[in-house]
Amino acid sequence: MGPGWSIARRLFLANALFIIAMTVFVGTAAFVDARDRGFVATEERMLSVASTIADNPLVQDASRTADPSAVLQPYALAVTADASLDFITIMSPDRTRWTHPTESEIGQPYIGAVEPALSGEAFTEVTTGTLGPSVRAVVPVTDDDGTVLALVAAGVKTSNLSIALSARLPAVLGVALILLAAGTVAAWFLGRYLSRVTLGWGPEQLAQLFVYYDSVLHSVREGLVLVGLTGEVVLYNDQAARLLGLPPRPMGAERASAAATTTQSLDRLNLPPALSDLLQSGRPTLDEIYVTDERVLVVSQQPALKPGSGRTKPAPMGWVATIRDHTDLQSLDSELRLMRTLSDALRAQTHEHANRLHTIVSLMELGRGAEALDFATQDLELSQQLTDDMIDSVDEPVLSALLMGKFAQASELGVLLTVEAAGTLAESGLSAQDLVTVVGNLVDNALDAAAGGEAPRRVHLAVTSTGTAVVIEVADSGPGVAPDAVTDILRRGYSTKEPGTFGRGLGLALVRQTVNRLGGSLGISRRDGAVFTVTLPWQPAPSRAADEPGLATRTTGFHG
Repeated sequence: MGPGWSIARRLFLANALFIIAMTVFVGTAAFVDARDRGFVATEERMLSVASTIADNPLVQDASRTADPSAVLQPYALAVTADASLDFITIMSPDRTRWTHPTESEIGQPYIGAVEPALSGEAFTEVTTGTLGPSVRAVVPVTDDDGTVLALVAAGVKTSNLSIALSARLPAVLGVALILLAAGTVAAWFLGRYLSRVTLGWGPEQLAQLFVYYDSVLHSVREGLVLVGLTGEVVLYNDQAARLLGLPPRPMGAERASAAATTTQSLDRLNLPPALSDLLQSGRPTLDEIYVTDERVLVVSQQPALKPGSGRTKPAPMGWVATIRDHTDLQSLDSELRLMRTLSDALRAQTHEHANRLHTIVSLMELGRGAEALDFATQDLELSQQLTDDMIDSVDEPVLSALLMGKFAQASELGVLLTVEAAGTLAESGLSAQDLVTVVGNLVDNALDAAAGGEAPRRVHLAVTSTGTAVVIEVADSGPGVAPDAVTDILRRGYSTKEPGTFGRGLGLALVRQTVNRLGGSLGISRRDGAVFTVTLPWQPAPSRAADEPGLATRTTGFHG
């Protein structure tokens, strides 16, 4: 078989050869069985004819006369013709023939075995005599005392028997041809089916394709998950196993055998509920964001279609989901948004200071130096008081810097932001990055909600350290959260921003991720507007290396 032959062609040829071999075997077996049955039936018939002749009183009486041939030869010839035999030989116990189809053989010794018959026992044999190979039966002729008076041999030549058997050969050949035709048609239909499902490829091509695909699955940096129509995971690569926390895939030949015999139900895999719902639904989607306890994942899903002809629409075999890890990117985005908040605060303060400087300069140009000095002194006192209040109330410098920026942002939005702090954060063991993630996202959402609500627009932040936990409460004067939306908020994130806004729906999801990782709790209630309450237990004291300042430490903390 050529290396380029398809599986269908190979199966058709192998099946055809098998059917031919089976036909030859069955035909030969049928012919041999018919031959054996023919010999057995002929032996039984010869034995019956010889026994009948031996029991005839004519034969017994003639055997006692001086010339038995005169009486028995005509009788033997008549019975031979009537019974369609080749010969009937009646002989004396000493083998001398009394009858024979050939007259010249009368009086000659009989050729063949007679010993069992001389002992009074009839028997059959296949042997060669004067007429050639024959099937014959030899029966003793006995008197009332059991004395053997003569022997009777009746037989047919094997050539005549072969002719009779050959009459059955057309039937045997007919059955063999029917089997061959039926097997060929079955092989053809099976070959067409295999050609369709294997796309006409041979086993070498399929094996090579499997090796290529397996290498691709190993090397691709995106997670790939193939889900069948029944909702079972048919295949996933190593990256998907790492991102989703799935069992590792088997290697090499073990993978091929495992893939052919085992699948895993989505219900049995520990997937985030929202992601599991997406994979089970088969809904096409592009770049949807899903947040797990440890990662931010971007998921796209498309149906896997069977190859179809131009006349038929391809039918889906399942669906393929690609999963990308955006945890690091989202951490960088969070850090960038923090820097943007601080730059906005500096921009707002720069704008305010420019107005104040213009006022001071104008007063001095008008010759009102004392009033200019008084105005500058009061402005400096207000700014310093705000800074001192923040430093005194929140003993985490990074968080204080964040809140200073949020004050400027709130001022631009026309929202009154108040901060209340109790206890110390320095001994809580919570990293500044985690506190910034929680407080920054909650305050951002609260400012957006309050800015879209009715006056007076307020946001209140309360940070309390109880010695065993840190409680962060953010309340706003916005419209609040509908009771039926609470579950969605905690599960998929929530945003009041317009669709298409970068980072939309990630704020609360990142807060939930951080809270879950730290073993805390997140609650949503309502007062004037929405109230978000986060409780974070104190963490074990970090190692000295973790306490050392530096960019690496800060970046690692943002990975969450």
